[in-house]
Amino acid sequence: MARSGAVTFKGAPLTLAGEAVKVGQTAPAFTLHYFDGGLKSITPADLKGKPTILSVVPSLDTPVCQTQTKKFNEQLGALGDRINAVTVSLDLPFAMNRFCGAESIKNLRNGSDYMDRSFGQNWGMLIEELKILARGTFVLDKDGKVVYAETVKEVAEEPNYDAALAALKGLL
Repeated sequence: MARSGAVTFKGAPLTLAGEAVKVGQTAPAFTLHYFDGGLKSITPADLKGKPTILSVVPSLDTPVCQTQTKKFNEQLGALGDRINAVTVSLDLPFAMNRFCGAESIKNLRNGSDYMDRSFGQNWGMLIEELKILARGTFVLDKDGKVVYAETVKEVAEEPNYDAALAALKGLL
């Protein structure tokens, strides 16, 4: 299923692959990859046991995505190890690692969907025309149930940080 016009980029309508994730459903399957001396993976099962925030960005090589990652990193610091926090993009794990290291991103893990785009397709976030992820934020409870879901309508705009953080903090 494709959702034509689900998001825009600088006003131009774009199509998202898959169905939108909705509050109340169990987190759909995905396998993300990150680099930690070797390629390792993150799945929904790895996130169970703690509330989780997934910050989804098109590319960490763009200013709005960098801003989103830095803002969440700053605001999540006080929550420490009581939560899981992951930035998700289609950037290669090595590029994500480089950015996060250079910007001292310590409160978010990075997860790349480059290998099979399972996150983008299963979460309804893959922009068909551009082959990148749309911008959004998801919050999961400790059992992997979605309690907050935002797909930002205009890809070039920032998400609603306050709403996502309020949903996350409401689980603590």
